[in-house]
Amino acid sequence: MSTSLVIVESPTKAKTLSKFLGKEYTIDSSYGHVRDLPKSTMGIDTEHDFSIHYVIPSSARERVKTLKAKAKKAQTVYFATDEDREGEAIAWHLQELLDLPAADKAKRIVFHEITKDAVLEALKNPRAIDMHLVDAQQARRALDRLVGYELSPWLWKKIRRGLSAGRVQSVAVRLIVEREREIQAFKPQEYWTIEADFAKANGESFRAKLAKKDGKVLDKLQIGSKEAANTLLRDLENAAYSVVEVEKKERRKNPLPPYTTSTLQQDANYKLGFSSKQTMLIAQQLYEGINLGNGSEGLITYMRTDSVNLATKFTGEAKAYIAQAFGKEYALDHARAYKAKSKLAQEAHEAIRPTEAHRSPESIQSHLDARQFKLYNLIWRRALASQMAEARFDATTIDVANDKTPVYTFRATGSVITFPGYLALYTDLQKDTLLPECTTGEKVTAQKISPEQHFTEPPARYSEATLVKALEEDGIGRPSTYAPTMSTIVDRGYVEKEEKRFKPTEIGFLVNDVLVEHFPQIVDLKFTARMEDELDEIANGDKEWEPTIREFYQPFKKNLLEKEESVSKKALTEEATDEVCPKCGKPMVIKMGRFGRFLACTGYPECKTTKPIGADGKPAEPEVTDEKCPECGSPMEVKRGRYGAFLGCTKYPDCKGIKKIEKVTGVKCPQCGKGDIVEKRSRRGKTFFACNQYPACKFALWSKPTGEKCPTCGSLLLYAAKNTVKCSSKDCSYTAELPL
Repeated sequence: MSTSLVIVESPTKAKTLSKFLGKEYTIDSSYGHVRDLPKSTMGIDTEHDFSIHYVIPSSARERVKTLKAKAKKAQTVYFATDEDREGEAIAWHLQELLDLPAADKAKRIVFHEITKDAVLEALKNPRAIDMHLVDAQQARRALDRLVGYELSPWLWKKIRRGLSAGRVQSVAVRLIVEREREIQAFKPQEYWTIEADFAKANGESFRAKLAKKDGKVLDKLQIGSKEAANTLLRDLENAAYSVVEVEKKERRKNPLPPYTTSTLQQDANYKLGFSSKQTMLIAQQLYEGINLGNGSEGLITYMRTDSVNLATKFTGEAKAYIAQAFGKEYALDHARAYKAKSKLAQEAHEAIRPTEAHRSPESIQSHLDARQFKLYNLIWRRALASQMAEARFDATTIDVANDKTPVYTFRATGSVITFPGYLALYTDLQKDTLLPECTTGEKVTAQKISPEQHFTEPPARYSEATLVKALEEDGIGRPSTYAPTMSTIVDRGYVEKEEKRFKPTEIGFLVNDVLVEHFPQIVDLKFTARMEDELDEIANGDKEWEPTIREFYQPFKKNLLEKEESVSKKALTEEATDEVCPKCGKPMVIKMGRFGRFLACTGYPECKTTKPIGADGKPAEPEVTDEKCPECGSPMEVKRGRYGAFLGCTKYPDCKGIKKIEKVTGVKCPQCGKGDIVEKRSRRGKTFFACNQYPACKFALWSKPTGEKCPTCGSLLLYAAKNTVKCSSKDCSYTAELPL
């Protein structure tokens, strides 16, 4: 008969724990949070020390009732929720709700991995709930509620309903908006590079780039026009060339540290094409347990962590595996330790790693789905590689110069791996150029000298990976906040994804500008980072949470009341123009609607005339197409709605015929042979590619087809992560790099 109750957050985690614990333990799940702030009211008494009113969500009431009954029968109740602040808070809420009669009956246990050894060790070393961690979580929740419930309604009144503001999400939007303005203000600058193909007497050749003139390094933009490039070409013609310097150096490179939450999200986005939300969902599955044929087992350690530390047990196991699989020269005499670069690192005790070093991805591939395998493979290789010997290279530089005045020097660089070290398991280098053996003074022939025109490029828009990196570097947010932040800013319509990168919408620009002007602290990077530091101080027991909230809230509330009186909706959402209404002659103003900016007559509601605004910010004439309305046969024009551009009848409102605008890929459907593959959006806003003959043909893909066919099986090739293509067939593993 069971005498102890172990409570975790998820049923999957409970199932995995049941494999390790005997019949004396009953294991159950809280199914996440059991208590939270109310949805309909603030839930925080700002007049009385910010006391928080918690309620049990209706979805959790039956669960709490069940847990209460089980806790009453148990001699001991163990709270085995996750080991971060949120997990600590869930444990505290459970203890409060279960109303345990004796303090020694409720015990808190934590483990970084769901393995038998880790769980049994945790049971031997229970502790009390850490109220400092709970208070830090309460403070974060209170801050987010105060901002959300007081600033969001202000945005509703002054701009439009449905908007929201938040400490982390608003800073993320600001970064995206500021990057977009850099791109808009960018003016490309022309420059030229000159490369030469040199041949040795024995026929071996190599390519080198013009690097110096009379010993001085050429600036990137120094050759600024075709005329300047041609002048250089004349100097380089009919010249004899020889090798003036050959430099060889041994270069060593250490492996990267094992993954933290943010670096895993970045790499999974870059290498696998996963969103932050997808990455965390799959990592949660690997952590909580996968059935490997003999019950569920946790495959990785806890996935919300800032730490790059590895347990001694794991480094020992890794050393043994590496020596056996690769050879003793690949293993380290002493474990390699890493120091966290991020100032955020404080919550967890270990990096993300496999629970068993010897459990290779290939050995369990049959038990994992495709995405689980890819992510586990990434984590396993990175963790083990961090404990492998450094890679060694022979790096070579060859300088070639002409025999005339001025003297021009071309430079070729390349390297050869002399010992792969960790690269045998985990590749993080681009391919280097291999150079032939050359000696100083050796004559070479310039077979071809090629000038190439370039233009400077604006900074790239943020991808999920680069935005996470930027937030982390600025000290904004915590590992658990990055994935929901990405989802929120897209769901709220502040940004949209274009080619997997964030682009602000018009409403995103407007809300950001309003917050920057009227609530600068909310979107100030340094202020937001300082708030994170103060939450850390609360977690460490160095600061009380109520005074911290008061220090933020009082000036925030004062400013909010002032802006309530001084800022009008008209001032924020309307912009005067020189346009005159074509129907009534009254002035027209630019307004912000649900689908962006538009021109509206000031005579509204008597006159409801509106006009679209083009990308240049000026009134746009209707774009009439050759398409015929399916309802009345009249010409159709391009219009914009909630889901982007569409075709609408020119006879609207008398005729309300519409058509979708298909983004064609130029690829024929391989299934029916009649339709074209076009870009579409799912109900949840995710882009996919499908035949335009649907529902007659239901062929669909999640990635864009290249138009080429797989050389192995003949299926369509798809664009994949990291400049590669892959086969669209699930039964074919063909992948290849795209040509540069």
